[in-house]
Amino acid sequence: MIIIGVTGWGDHDSLYAGNISPRDKLKEYAGHFPTVEVDSAFYAVQPKRNSSKWVKDTPESFQFIVKAYQGMTGHQRGEIPFESKEEMFEAFIGSLEPYIHSGKLAMVLFQFPPWFDCKKANVDYLRWCKEQMGDIPCALEFRHQSWFRPEFKESTLRFMREQGWIHSICDEPQAGEGSVPTVLETTHPDKVLVRFHGRNFHGWQKKNGDNWREVRYLYRYNEKELAEWALHLRQLEENCKNVFVVFNNNSGGDAADNAKQMIRLLDIEYQQLAPRQLDLF
Repeated sequence: MIIIGVTGWGDHDSLYAGNISPRDKLKEYAGHFPTVEVDSAFYAVQPKRNSSKWVKDTPESFQFIVKAYQGMTGHQRGEIPFESKEEMFEAFIGSLEPYIHSGKLAMVLFQFPPWFDCKKANVDYLRWCKEQMGDIPCALEFRHQSWFRPEFKESTLRFMREQGWIHSICDEPQAGEGSVPTVLETTHPDKVLVRFHGRNFHGWQKKNGDNWREVRYLYRYNEKELAEWALHLRQLEENCKNVFVVFNNNSGGDAADNAKQMIRLLDIEYQQLAPRQLDLF
């Protein structure tokens, strides 16, 4: 099954009609897509009251991809706001309980930074992370090209399979060491994740401007690009039970539109979506 959504639910204006309250946006979002990536978890370990509300706001079959907290992946420079790494992981895992108990946790996404390269210390840390997470399904996304260089590629994939990591496959600009190629390989029998970051090559390289994060994901996929990926997604589906797809190219408000285009290209009609406000009358 191919399960398509976008990153977050707050900024996709094309999905919401009228003056909808931010508190109600997830309910409306769930009428369009069956999954979402919770990126707010990256910036802070979320209180359980938040995830409990989000679970209640979505249909029974809805699935959440929760991004790992930045202290867990090394994005946060300096000291972490916890007594130890163990305490940090324990707090994060505790925040997942509402998703887990409701059966709505698709996976936790560990996205590592561009400076997390392929070396023994980092491989050891990945093992440690997986031990801390226990049976919780976890996806792994690299941002340093070294993991998929010819001399390391097969070892990286084998390691992911042996450790039970879900592969997070990226579509992104090829802009040096801080980007990874698209590697169409599954490493888990049940789940694979595909994330569309756009192809804004020049924006990807500009990291010093005040708005570089916005420029980085400023891209709209055209029909030809999506059609090529539709074939890739069908191929991945042959080797994996559930193919999760997340569009992250929303600097210009393009993610939701591209996600809907992909759904049409694949001729998917999702059942058990939430009722939309416009459909109530």
